[in-house]
Amino acid sequence: MHRRTFLAGSAAVLAAPAIAQSAWPHGQPIRIIVPFPAGAANDAMGRLAGQRLQEKFGASVVVENRAGGSASIGTTAVLNAAPDGYTLLASAFNHIILNHAVKGVTFDPQADFETIGRTARAPLLMVLAPQRPQTTLSEVVAAAKAAPNDWTFAIPALGAPSHLATVDLISRAGLAIATSPYRGTAPALTDVMGGHVQLLIDASFALIPVARDGKVRTLGITTQERSALAPDIPTIAEQGFAGYDFQSWYGLWAPKGTPPAICQRINVLMRETMAEPAIVQRLNASLLEPVAETIEESKALIAAEVPKHVALLKQARFEAQ
Repeated sequence: MHRRTFLAGSAAVLAAPAIAQSAWPHGQPIRIIVPFPAGAANDAMGRLAGQRLQEKFGASVVVENRAGGSASIGTTAVLNAAPDGYTLLASAFNHIILNHAVKGVTFDPQADFETIGRTARAPLLMVLAPQRPQTTLSEVVAAAKAAPNDWTFAIPALGAPSHLATVDLISRAGLAIATSPYRGTAPALTDVMGGHVQLLIDASFALIPVARDGKVRTLGITTQERSALAPDIPTIAEQGFAGYDFQSWYGLWAPKGTPPAICQRINVLMRETMAEPAIVQRLNASLLEPVAETIEESKALIAAEVPKHVALLKQARFEAQ
């Protein structure tokens, strides 16, 4: 082979990934997999991302809800997808400790995925079944201590902030009540509204609307300070549990090996989206706060969060389920 021909061929091979990245998205739809049922906050954030990808790049976007296995089923589908920018994961905080909370998960959520970035955060709310007479957290704690068999905490997702917040509160309050895992917020909330289980801590996005309608009774918010978006809701910390502080957040990931240029383009798009006044107002209505972080900033936060929350699971003597 002539040297000139060889060099030309080599240059073409080396240029192929760059050409593919610059052409993205082109010729095939982008799948955004949400590992939870429709209606949850991460579903809403995934659909917002899909809407913006369509508007910005003219891409065809399909949002797929693949619930089950405490988010491991949908997450595994993304793990095994081609790293070409055409499959994305719209998940939440629990993604980063999934291998510590869900039995059978063998992948490393940090090493085996590309972080695109966080998109929003939200406090959690603690709510009570409306059939119960109690109106404050202290009354609930007293009643649950007196008759622990009459009380159950719903767990909408293993390893999620709602799960960690629940086991921590049970421990702090010295309760001996049961927990019941669910496949997402919707079925857990349905059972609380119906009085089949009594207590639920979960993201404000899903709980605020039904709380405002009187379908559940709000007992407190999980952040250290009251939310400026709902200042009338007392914190759990101020009701006798100093230092109690939990929140949920949502983000996007891609399969390991997805070109950095593609991840960066999506990150920039979402940061621009989260700064739009109309989007801020829309999210704030559900106590969601937009997050506009670089990929590096999100990675740094995740690196700090993982050991802290894994330690909490160990402290609660939680075994992966």
